[in-house]
Amino acid sequence: MDPFSDTYLPWFILREIPDLGNILYKQLICRFLSPENVLIAPAHQLESIAGIPPRVIKEIRGYKKYIGKAQSELDQVYRHGVKIVTMTQDAYPSLLKEIHDPPPFLTYAGTLDAKAPCISIVGSRKPTAYGLNTAKNLSFCMASNGFQVVSGMARGIDTAAHQGALKACGKTIAVLGSGLNRIYPKENSSLFSDIQNKGAVISEFKLNCDPYPQNFPIRNRIIAGLSTGTLVVEAAQRSGSLITARLAGEYNREVFAVPGSIQSKKSRGTHFLLKQGAKLVENEMDILDELHQFVHVHPLVQTDSQGKKRKKNPPLMDKELGLVYKHLDPYPKHIDLIIESTRMDTGLVSANLLDLELKGLVLRHPGNYFSLSEE
Repeated sequence: MDPFSDTYLPWFILREIPDLGNILYKQLICRFLSPENVLIAPAHQLESIAGIPPRVIKEIRGYKKYIGKAQSELDQVYRHGVKIVTMTQDAYPSLLKEIHDPPPFLTYAGTLDAKAPCISIVGSRKPTAYGLNTAKNLSFCMASNGFQVVSGMARGIDTAAHQGALKACGKTIAVLGSGLNRIYPKENSSLFSDIQNKGAVISEFKLNCDPYPQNFPIRNRIIAGLSTGTLVVEAAQRSGSLITARLAGEYNREVFAVPGSIQSKKSRGTHFLLKQGAKLVENEMDILDELHQFVHVHPLVQTDSQGKKRKKNPPLMDKELGLVYKHLDPYPKHIDLIIESTRMDTGLVSANLLDLELKGLVLRHPGNYFSLSEE
């Protein structure tokens, strides 16, 4: 047996045992210290584990029939250069180990930093421009302060969160709801590579496991479990992001939420969290004040003498252009409201909006809505 198999095969065999979930797996490792010891333990010792079903004991005692399947999976992991970390190794994230049902082991691509603090940023798969810009900017700021940004590499807010961390030359961790050979969504293949180069893409699922719908609530506990806090940027009332936030609260981690428009369905989830006691976030300082003990400013971020990030200089523009720009914000605003607030002629407002859009300062949205571009 090669060293790779010798180290990890028992972990893979134990995962093949039917009805042996993560909670029971953790109990067995805590009691017997290694999967090797579990596999050779006599029945009477296995029976000492509270709540272990007799059928599971029987399957563990007959584990040899699962060796072939486990070896086949392990061989694929080895051939694809995928890395493994188990809960008994120092490289396994310590906060994740604290939850009641941690993955016994993780497969990952990239470099997993178990020491740097993590903040998870999650939200809608179909966000507004306000949500995307907010997620990207907050992620940039948190990465700049030494946090690894954790998210699920899904469309929308997750993607923006990873991009913000990468833009800050910081670290980010993507937790997949599929195996590492099944990148989902497919359009994030290049993002997968970028994250792999500046952090890690991790999964508890088998290498070729498809992104089944039931996998995503399961993986959300890893996102919450890795992190000192979870930030929800935009979420509808029924959203997987709220599951992540709920789990974070159950794990005694901080829960943060970004407020949005009371007219936006995509902010109802975040407003619900705020009513439940989540900490309101207007800028990164609202998070850093709560997690100040973990802060470590990224050396590439320019700061002033007091440690605050330097603000970008406002763009130079004439009086009329500046007036239109002044009445815009990151949340989309209808052109009629802009005309009303600036008290300018309709044609003049339209011309100035087009000028700002061409300069990359403004984003146009369907239905004649406009918002600031925060790039």
